[in-house]
Amino acid sequence: MFTGIIEATGTISELHQKQGDLAIRIKSNNLDMADVNLGDSIATNGVCLTVVAKHSDGFSADLSNETISLTGFAHYKQGQTVNLEKAMQPVSRLGGHLVSGHVDGIATITAITPNARAVEYWLSTDAQLMKYIPYKGSVCIDGISLTVNAVADNKFKLTIVPHTSEQTTIADFKVGTQVNLEVDQIARYLERLIKGTEQPASSDISMSLLAQAGFIK
Repeated sequence: MFTGIIEATGTISELHQKQGDLAIRIKSNNLDMADVNLGDSIATNGVCLTVVAKHSDGFSADLSNETISLTGFAHYKQGQTVNLEKAMQPVSRLGGHLVSGHVDGIATITAITPNARAVEYWLSTDAQLMKYIPYKGSVCIDGISLTVNAVADNKFKLTIVPHTSEQTTIADFKVGTQVNLEVDQIARYLERLIKGTEQPASSDISMSLLAQAGFIK
C-alpha cells in the first residue's frame, strides 16, 4: 500500500524482453534503499513492482504482460524518468490517499494552462473510469496523489502547485502525454457493494423439483 506522496525520481537504466515479458532496472541516487528487502514493493510511476534484485543505486523488477497491457510501460523507453515511492509502513503519515499501485488504465493530457504559480492540467480517460472520478475526489497519476478540481464529460482537471512539479515528473508532461491512472479504491468497492453480483448464481432448482419435494402442488 502507498500514499501517492513521491519520495524520489529515478531513471529506467535497463528495459528488455525476458521469456515473454519484460525485466526492468531502475537507478536512483535519491531513494534510500537501506530498508528495502527482496520481495518488497516500490511504486514506479504508480505501478506496484516487486523488488527482485537490490542494487546500491536502485533495484530490478519483472513486468508481467498484464502490467504491460494496462500501463504506460508498454511505451516506456530506456532513460525515461519515473516517480518512486516505497510501500508505506503502519507508522507512516498518510499524506495523500490510499494507493494500491494497481493501475486501472491510461489517461491522456489534453490541455496545460498556467494559473498564477500553479499549472492546470486537463486529462481525458475512458468513460468506464470517469464514473469513479468525482469533483474534489482523489486520483493517482503516475504514482502521484492528486485532487480533482473539475470534471466535464470524459475529462477532469488537476491543479499542480510548484512543489509537486519540482519533486515529480509532472514538469515533463506535455499535451498528448499518456499517464498511469488509478482511481480511488473506495469508489470501486462502493460500486461493487451497491450493485451486488452482476450475474445470478446458477441453480439446479426447477419447478418440477420443487413439486417433487412437496413445496408446490
